[in-house]
Amino acid sequence: MDNREIANVFDEIADLLEISGANFFRVRAYRNAARITRDHPVPLSSLTTEQLCELPGIGEELAAKIETLSSTGRLPFLDELKKKVPSGLVELRSIRGLGPKRIKLLGELLEVRDKEGLRRAAEAGRIRAVRGLGAKLEEQILHALAEPAAQQEKRMLYADAEPIVNALLTHMRKCRAATAIDVAGSFRRRRETVGDIDVLAASSKPQSVTEQLRAYGPVKEVLASGETKTSVVLADGLQVDLRVVAPGDFGAALLYFTGSKAHGIHLRKIAQDRSLLLNEYGLFRGKKAIAAADEKGVYRALGLEWIPPEIREDRGEIEAAASGKLPHLIARKDLRGDLHSHSTWTDGRASIEEMARGAARAGLEYLAVTDHSKRLTMAHGLDPKRLREQWREIDRVVAKVRGIKLLRGIEVDILEDGSLDLPDDVLSELDWVVASVHYKIEQNSRDLTRRIVKAIGNPNVDVLGHPTGRLINHRAPGHFDLDEVLRAARGEGCAMEINSQPERLDLDDVMCIAAKRAGVKMVISSDAHHPNQFAGLEYGVNQARRGWIESSDVLNSRPLSKLRQRSR
Repeated sequence: MDNREIANVFDEIADLLEISGANFFRVRAYRNAARITRDHPVPLSSLTTEQLCELPGIGEELAAKIETLSSTGRLPFLDELKKKVPSGLVELRSIRGLGPKRIKLLGELLEVRDKEGLRRAAEAGRIRAVRGLGAKLEEQILHALAEPAAQQEKRMLYADAEPIVNALLTHMRKCRAATAIDVAGSFRRRRETVGDIDVLAASSKPQSVTEQLRAYGPVKEVLASGETKTSVVLADGLQVDLRVVAPGDFGAALLYFTGSKAHGIHLRKIAQDRSLLLNEYGLFRGKKAIAAADEKGVYRALGLEWIPPEIREDRGEIEAAASGKLPHLIARKDLRGDLHSHSTWTDGRASIEEMARGAARAGLEYLAVTDHSKRLTMAHGLDPKRLREQWREIDRVVAKVRGIKLLRGIEVDILEDGSLDLPDDVLSELDWVVASVHYKIEQNSRDLTRRIVKAIGNPNVDVLGHPTGRLINHRAPGHFDLDEVLRAARGEGCAMEINSQPERLDLDDVMCIAAKRAGVKMVISSDAHHPNQFAGLEYGVNQARRGWIESSDVLNSRPLSKLRQRSR
């Protein structure tokens, strides 16, 4: 197992322990072990027992489990836990909005044991009566249970799928019979979650390519296998669909299998209007192929510029390609700084100096240290006294670390009435203020809108952090009047954040488009809690690209001098 897979096992153990009512500190030990494992820059399988025990939070017991997982891919302790926790309770984790704490509550207080018991409790109105759950969650559960089973399953986060895809492509590209191999579908469009992976190969010997896939170590099951189409399931549970085409058809096939269904229909309509036929084998006039080998040639033959994969959703990109008005989408290299990060002063896992050096290694010119304010007690948030103490440490780091500028910042909580968690005289002394909602996200739309708009109106607020508060697959977004919030943001000169954390990616792509049209600037932030997480800025950039965002739309694509000069 690699680090990510080991971390997933530790997360699953923590979930099962929490559902079963285990000691809080034991649960936290496995949560910490998962974070440490996932963040570690080298494979844990390459470390000795002594080296593993030197990692913070990894003692002899956890080191032994890591070694067992690395060598066998299994863990008897996890198998025993699964026997003790009812499988029906474990399955409830697939319901959006239900984490282990809530599942434990449902089991203890309402004797829920499976999805059917959950349905009965929700329909009887018993969930809303439980403190900490409420009517909103009850409604959400009923909605989720009414969805088809396929929709209830959690799709894999793009960030989790990425290393799996990269490893698979590395293996497949060793096949000498293939002249080209690439990934298509939703993964190539950089959607925030993926259901399966579409791999496309060009070869005159399709059987050799198929054999290459079937020989891949992580293949757990072969669902179907033909001469040019093969479907397998990997050990991660991810389905891979391989299609092999002739080398001369690769561009047309890549185009055909990348765009959304609506994008494809629109392109085929354009082809029909020109008395042409577009399919996965090429663009044809009668039986003659006029474009097939590369994507740009197919688009060009349709009178269009090449369209970046991220925006192939039929949201106006085809019209823009026809008129030469496609956006110049932002790239990771455009980001000059990061304006949302955390250190060990609150819930981060590295010191300010370590975070500064990590940001410099990531090629950033400036970094805002934005630890939590006091309302977030679980993160040991900062009150004015501790915040000023932190400034002195920032000054020491600035004098010590070259190649990076540090900004004094805060992620201040937006309280239930829209006021902020720290006084204005303190906030006014800061270089950068992120205002975020962390509690009562489930407020009704009117109250949540009023709350956010009031916070935006505070002249000290620079950006609204992870605006909807969603956690993909775990927590639904808060509902507010987006138009009203964007009007307020535009009027006050407040930016909207695109949070790069893989489970947030908040704003989403559609909201990015809306913010751009409203003339609101954005900030792409890592929300890093560890130096390794600066690499995650690419996920925020992916989301921004899907939302048609250009470098000029993003404040932290500017040098620090121009960031500070922006007008409110």
